[in-house]
Amino acid sequence: MFIHAHVTIQVELKLLQVSLNPIRILKNEAEEEKAEVARMSSFIGAIAIGDLVKSTLGPKGMDKILVSSGRNAGQVEVTNDGATILKSIGIDNPAAKILVDMSKVQDDEVGDGTTSVTVLAAELLREAEKLIEQKLHPQTIIAGWRLSVEAAKQALAEASFDHEKNFNKAALRADLENIARTTLSSKILSNHKEHFTKLAVDAVLRLKGSGNLKAIQIIKISGGVLEESFLDEGFLLNKKVGLHQPKRIENANILIANTPMDTDKIKVFGSTIKVDSMAKIAELEVAEKEKMKDKVNKILAHKCNVFINRQLIYNYPEQLFADAGVMAIEHADFDGIERLALVTGGEIVSTFDTPEKVKLGHCKLIEQVLIGDECLIRFSGVELGSACTIVIRGATQQVIDEAERSLHDALCVLAATVKEPKIIYGGGASEMLMAEAVSRVAARTPGKEAAAAEAFAIALRRLPSAVADNAGYDSADLISRLRASHAQGETTMGLDMENGCVGDMKTLGITESYVVKRQVLLSAAEAAEVILRVDNILKAAPRRRGPDRRPC
Repeated sequence: MFIHAHVTIQVELKLLQVSLNPIRILKNEAEEEKAEVARMSSFIGAIAIGDLVKSTLGPKGMDKILVSSGRNAGQVEVTNDGATILKSIGIDNPAAKILVDMSKVQDDEVGDGTTSVTVLAAELLREAEKLIEQKLHPQTIIAGWRLSVEAAKQALAEASFDHEKNFNKAALRADLENIARTTLSSKILSNHKEHFTKLAVDAVLRLKGSGNLKAIQIIKISGGVLEESFLDEGFLLNKKVGLHQPKRIENANILIANTPMDTDKIKVFGSTIKVDSMAKIAELEVAEKEKMKDKVNKILAHKCNVFINRQLIYNYPEQLFADAGVMAIEHADFDGIERLALVTGGEIVSTFDTPEKVKLGHCKLIEQVLIGDECLIRFSGVELGSACTIVIRGATQQVIDEAERSLHDALCVLAATVKEPKIIYGGGASEMLMAEAVSRVAARTPGKEAAAAEAFAIALRRLPSAVADNAGYDSADLISRLRASHAQGETTMGLDMENGCVGDMKTLGITESYVVKRQVLLSAAEAAEVILRVDNILKAAPRRRGPDRRPC
């Protein structure tokens, strides 16, 4: 009896010892954050990302200077584009990375609204943090948010309008110009927005509704000023024609290739060749020349009068092309020849044994032109008639890089609008409209979901508030006036940042794309919901390298 009791006490002591010592199931260097710690870590990271880009919102938003490290150390970019800022910074917080990825998707999908979607998601999580402190469960908050998204989406759809249904092309063009002006107002091109609005709208309308932005080439040439940028109704390739070759070709048949054209030179200094005389080396060079001549003859058998190669064309084949009266263009960048194949109707080839199966590109005229100090090749009358090139001029590389990003955003928004030509009013009018609709839903909703819905409305109002703050105005005063206007049914009222007051967006012509605004709403709500669901963060242990046992 005594022995049995003693054993029982020992077993209980061991169990007590095991329960007091935490059991670790992860590898030694793996990390785990649980429950409230994980949730707060996610909130802090996401809110920090939102605060980082919030100051760039609106027509009076500020810019960021990005300084590269590593291979491009010291390279400087000046931008207020949310996607560019977020993809350029190193981030360790998992929730922050979710917002960065969301911003990238927004940029890929519609081209604009990258800052708005990040700020809205961050503000939703800021409000969610307050609700969790009030003991609301994350699933309750998510349920309220889903009600809010449906109400906001419906209000946005009802407020949108479409001129294309009436086949009013003049009104559609005016809408596109207003959207382009609104998009460019917050960019470096704001001082020249009328000029670049015309360029962007003309380029997109040439696409005739296809939305294929690959047909629009953007070339940057340093020098001059931004107002000297222009639209060329053709395709420009930033290359020069080879020596002693024709500088102008009419009715061009174009063979586009990605093939080595340097086998006419033996790499003597990089090879080991055993010969008994220098004459043998000469024989090898002659053999290589014959091999290259055969390759050129195969290319000429395609009946082309223009040959464009992705790789270098060395002296001997260049001379052979010149003798045959063929324009040869070398070292065209890959993006350039991809676009060229698209607009001329050709295909990129690397072998030349079956000329009957190769599709050549065609255009009416190819000529070499001089823009500034740069020689370019213009392709006019291409098969894809909608193709065009926008040439951006500017004083510095940073200016033209940011101008390209700004113009790309405008082109993406216009292309999306042409595909789905619904328009809404800007200046914070749509955000306030959605917020009022969500507040009405919150007032009708019983239970704790009402608090979550009202928090969603507060987050929506934070966007126009940030725009007013960035312009240096009293945001509290402006937003209260704007709320009062919308409460009285004046749904076209928004923020006039030129005069620092509330104005009629319809009269001012400040409009935005419905597609962009809808995508901002849905993406931000989804990303915030994903982060709110997190209750554990597990970081894998770093991979260990084994000892290097190779001999020195």
